[in-house]
Amino acid sequence: MADELPESAPPGIDTSTPTFARVYDYFLGGKDNFAADREVADMVMQLVPEAPVVAQGNRVAIGRAVEYLAGEVGIDQFVDIGSGLPTSSNVHQFARSANPDARVVYVDNDPIVLAHGRALLTEQGVATFIQGDLYEPEKIFSDPALTGLLDLDRPVALILAAIIHHVPDERDPAGVVAALHPFLPKGSHVVLTHLHDAGDDPRVEEAKRILQSGLGGSYFRPASQIEGFMDGLTILDPGVAHVTEWRPNGPKGPLEHPLHTQMAAVMGRKD
Repeated sequence: MADELPESAPPGIDTSTPTFARVYDYFLGGKDNFAADREVADMVMQLVPEAPVVAQGNRVAIGRAVEYLAGEVGIDQFVDIGSGLPTSSNVHQFARSANPDARVVYVDNDPIVLAHGRALLTEQGVATFIQGDLYEPEKIFSDPALTGLLDLDRPVALILAAIIHHVPDERDPAGVVAALHPFLPKGSHVVLTHLHDAGDDPRVEEAKRILQSGLGGSYFRPASQIEGFMDGLTILDPGVAHVTEWRPNGPKGPLEHPLHTQMAAVMGRKD
């Protein structure tokens, strides 16, 4: 259970209200979380003990995607929208392990993420962190820090890791993803991970309730809807698959083991 020790945070940060970024940080074993975040995470883990494994699998899938894009595809420019709190392995580290010339722009609108990201992820000529809102893509892609680091006339890899499942249906998540396409040159790729609803796990139904009440909205969606977020792009093998089985050593099929079905990944290419 969450402890009651006094906790400090940067000025203006509300530690009494949980955020998905900090709950996710807790699942990953990080330290940038507070009692309110741990309380929500603990409730989820009581129902779904493998939740940290799902979060870790998500990071591994992103790492595989970035290394594939930077290495085999040859993309050296990445935009990570909704990047979340820095972890032990971040997009620019994955990318530069495969391509030493890779550059990354991290984007988030959470004040505590911005504070930590700017302190830990900014590296001159390699990575920068900007404030941006998923719903305002034109501001993201016109930000001087982004345009100063990336050449938007060449292919870009766009990372949407565990962010679209926070977009409610009434805000048209497919439309939100599609609105990003005009800013991506031909040959760009989009990597998306999303909470997955297989429709046959009652534990997930209760976990949904906890996340939606505690974090203000986290939407589990079926594979068909996740695939629909790639409309307008060419979906690459293996299509929509659970993160722990998404390209572990090349394209693989969906994972059937019930412990790891709560997060799925998919990649598309703009032709």
